Amino acid sequence: MTSQPSRHCTVELQALPSRIGQVRRIVSAQLRYWHLDVLIDQAALGVTELLTNVHRHAEPDKTCTVEIELLFDRLTVSVHDHDPRLPTVRAAEPFDTGGRGLSLIEAVSESWGVRPKGADGKTVWFALPAPCPAPAPDPVSHPGHERKKRPAQVRSAPVG
Repeated sequence: MTSQPSRHCTVELQALPSRIGQVRRIVSAQLRYWHLDVLIDQAALGVTELLTNVHRHAEPDKTCTVEIELLFDRLTVSVHDHDPRLPTVRAAEPFDTGGRGLSLIEAVSESWGVRPKGADGKTVWFALPAPCPAPAPDPVSHPGHERKKRPAQVRSAPVG
């Protein structure tokens, strides 16, 4: 049985507007490195919404940890903050300028949820289905494809 190793990345930060953009770029770069470009838009949107919620609502401070983990065919993005109050999904009115973050996450993700941590706060997470990486082609096993040998290089030594 072949198994794919898990991949994991953690970033600790203060959820301030300038830091939210930086973390979005870090998540995007990490997904590019893992060859998961197809998930960048969804993951960046989700992490932005979660960090914005920490910035707007978390107390006593804005310190949080962002984690992204790829395990087999699932990417999980989570944000842990120190506020024990759990988020609620509310129906936003058409002219509301906020209140749609968790609804957006629900719309773009495979699943999402909240893990209460008691007095230590909570973790809000969402999951995205990750495409299985295609195995690299083996040039020897494909008919009609032959490996070409390099001609031997001949070097002459000076005579004399």
